[in-house]
Amino acid sequence: MGRAAVAGLLISGILLWWALHDVHLAEVVGHLGTARFFPFLGCVVTATLVFPLRTIRWQYIIQLDGVKLPFVPLWHATAIGFMANNLLPARAGEVARVYAATRLTAVPFMTVAATLVVERMMDGLMLLTMLALAVLLTDFEMTTPVGPFTFGQIIGVAALLFVVSLGVAVWAVHWPDPTLRIVGKTLKAVLPGGWAEKGISAMGGVFDGLGVLREWKRLGLVTVWSFVIWGANGISFLLCMVAFDLPVPWTAAFVLQSLIAFGVSVPSGPGFFGVFEAVTKATLILYGIAPGLAVSYAVGYHLFTFVPITVLGLWSLSRAHLHLADLRTAHPEKEILDK
Repeated sequence: MGRAAVAGLLISGILLWWALHDVHLAEVVGHLGTARFFPFLGCVVTATLVFPLRTIRWQYIIQLDGVKLPFVPLWHATAIGFMANNLLPARAGEVARVYAATRLTAVPFMTVAATLVVERMMDGLMLLTMLALAVLLTDFEMTTPVGPFTFGQIIGVAALLFVVSLGVAVWAVHWPDPTLRIVGKTLKAVLPGGWAEKGISAMGGVFDGLGVLREWKRLGLVTVWSFVIWGANGISFLLCMVAFDLPVPWTAAFVLQSLIAFGVSVPSGPGFFGVFEAVTKATLILYGIAPGLAVSYAVGYHLFTFVPITVLGLWSLSRAHLHLADLRTAHPEKEILDK
C-alpha cells in the first residue's frame, strides 16, 4: 500500500472518529428509521441520475474533430471511475476512469486525462459560485467558522485555485508554442532524455483534451451542463434534508454540497468515509442541528447514495471486460510512455 493510501486511511480514521465520538449508534439508527421514505428515495434517485448527466457533459468536453463520442463507452468509464473511488484508496477512480475510457474508446490516455482536468475546473468554479450565492442568501458572515476555516478563507482559496488553473489552461491551449517550449525545458531538466521526449510528444494529446476551451459554444454548453449537474446534486441533498425534517433553509443544501466537494479533495480512504461525515456534521451544526441528527443525515445520505453507483460501476466493469485488479495496477506513467 502506497504512502498516499496510508495517509488517506489515517485522515479518514481521524475524521470518522471525530464525527462519531459524541454520537450513539442507537440515535443514528433511530433517525434513519424515522426518515420519510419518499423524499429519501427521491434523494437517492436524483443523486444517482447525476452520473449519466456527467456523461452527457463529458461528451461535449471530449469531442474529437468536432464529433461527440458515443454515450455508452463514456458511461461505462464514468461508472467505473466513481465505483473505483468508492472501493479503492487514494482516489484511484480518477486514474481508473481515464484508463477505462482509453480502453473503451481508443482515445489517447493524455487526451482523456486533460478532459478530466477541464471537468474538475468547471466543477470547482460552479461549486464556488453556488457556495458564494448560498452563503450570501443565508446571511452568513464571511468570518463564520466551518471547522478550522472560515467561509471567506474557503471561498478565497478555492477562487484563487480554480481561476488560476483555468487561466493557465486557457493560455496553454491558445498559445501552444510557448507552452511547449516551457514544458519541454522543464521536462528535460527533471527527466531522463527518453522520458522527456515522450512527455513532450504526449502534450499533443493534452491540447486535444483541452480543445473545448478554444470553442465558446462548446464551453457554454459545458457550463450549462455543469449547472444542471450541480443543481441536481444540490436537490438530492435538499431532498435528504426534507426526509430527515431538518429545520434549515434550502440554501443549506448548496452550502453543504460545495463544502463536501472541496473537503473530499484531501487524501482519504475509499468512498471518502470520514471526510464526508465530518464536513457534514461541521456544516449542519452551523444551522443549529444537533450532532446526532447531523451525523444520522450524513450516514444516511452517504451509505444509500454509495450503493447504486458502486453496483452500476461493477456492472460496467464486467460489460467492459475489465477487472478491479486492472484498475489497481493501472500505471499512468506507463500509459504515457507507451504512446
